[in-house]
Amino acid sequence: MSRFLRGWAILWVVFRYGLDELVLSGLPHPALRKLRGVLTFGRKLDKPRGQRLREALEELGPIFVKFGQVLSTRSDLMPPDVAEELAKLQDRVPPFDSQIAVDTIERSFRKSLDQIFVSFEREPVASASIAQVHFAVIRDKNGVEHEVAVKVLRPGMKTVIDKDLALMHMMASWLERLSHDGKRLKPREVVAEFDNYLHDELDLIREASNAAQLRRNMEGLDLVLIPEIFWDYCHTDVMVMERMKGVPISQVERLREAGVDIPKLARDGVTIFFTQVFRDGFFHADMHPGNIMVSLEPETFGRYISLDFGIVGTLTEFDKEYLAQNFLAFFRRDYKRVAALHVESGWVPANTRVEELEAAIRAVCEPYFDRPLAEISLGMVLMRLFQTSRRFQVEIQPQLVLLQKTLLNIEGLGRQLDPNLDLWSTAKPFLEKWMLDQMGPQRLWREIQAQAPRYAKILPDLPRVLHQYLSSKGADREHDDLLKELLKQQQTTNRLLQAILCGGIGFVIGLVVLQILLRVRF
Repeated sequence: MSRFLRGWAILWVVFRYGLDELVLSGLPHPALRKLRGVLTFGRKLDKPRGQRLREALEELGPIFVKFGQVLSTRSDLMPPDVAEELAKLQDRVPPFDSQIAVDTIERSFRKSLDQIFVSFEREPVASASIAQVHFAVIRDKNGVEHEVAVKVLRPGMKTVIDKDLALMHMMASWLERLSHDGKRLKPREVVAEFDNYLHDELDLIREASNAAQLRRNMEGLDLVLIPEIFWDYCHTDVMVMERMKGVPISQVERLREAGVDIPKLARDGVTIFFTQVFRDGFFHADMHPGNIMVSLEPETFGRYISLDFGIVGTLTEFDKEYLAQNFLAFFRRDYKRVAALHVESGWVPANTRVEELEAAIRAVCEPYFDRPLAEISLGMVLMRLFQTSRRFQVEIQPQLVLLQKTLLNIEGLGRQLDPNLDLWSTAKPFLEKWMLDQMGPQRLWREIQAQAPRYAKILPDLPRVLHQYLSSKGADREHDDLLKELLKQQQTTNRLLQAILCGGIGFVIGLVVLQILLRVRF
């Protein structure tokens, strides 16, 4: 019943904000235009379409806000007025009452606000779908004061998200049962992945640990800054981290006026993404412009600043190696290798003809090489690849859904910074170096170093274990001969029992038949 009511609530919001009119207005069929006129009769839809869409997504809740955030980065796919309005969802979602934030903090730490912070700004500086942020000052155990950002979870988020996810699970089950593509698309597994990520985002301790891990991973790269976490001030509903000062990456003109090398910034973004994905297998998966700033401080000038670590993606060693080989084959235009990798991994049926899949992939990708981002759309490439995947029954990999979403974010970000960025040539040298590190002598040496403590423990026992093994070989031969003899005797006994059993059954059947014949005769 709750899912049914939530479904009706969603339809009511769609109707009230005229989102049905937005969809029908983009369809050219005359009958649909008439239907649009009927549906909009009597409704007052005088607000701009982008504003209506943004307000509807805000009212529907955090899942829909996140969907709008993804769309806001795709100015190549969305009309400019709609994309500009949806960009407000990145960090300008209406805030909740500051007193609720204060109550949440005091309840979490069982102290008054004055006992926790030296100072606390009640006016939030940013507000998103899951939480809002306040600036404050803390004093550590050594008496040193630190400027911090305090992230406070929105109240009642779990209930809202659970209702939407229950509805998504139900719709995924229907799709899997009713759609021809249901099994291949794995909608239930995709929703389950989404479920995990959203619930993880509701635990700010988990987000703090994600930030700490990314900070360690990125320490030697000198391209991105991750805020320090103050663990004594963290709770499941509250997270306190270092206050980061920078310019939002969406303000490109302001960055350019400050002297930031914008083309280099775009290339650095690609490097950061591929480093997190392929080197670490642990990547920031919510990289919309609201979560990224650029430092103008002299000692860190031009570096990225990452924020909001509620959603991170992880990849196994198998996924990393498989994806790296795919990307590298794409960049080298080795479409036969791409097709073979799909067959080897089991993503397509084993009886798929590699030559046919190779030709289909070539037709999709070849027109887009050697072009800057201004002339291509990775989203369009993925759509065409999706059509190809349907023809060849390619199975969707739920564990890669976050990666695909992040890749679209990266492309949208790169398009805003430098439309002339060549995504392929920027990424290819990195992947070639990574593959060399994974398969060359350096990988072998790292494996030897990693296993050295284990080998050091085994080597002293090796002579004794070898002596015991050789000494036991003679006894093992005697045991083997005895077992063979016993097996031979058992087989002979089994044959004898089978003969007796068959003879007994035949004797009984013969007696029954004889009795029947005698009764018929007399």
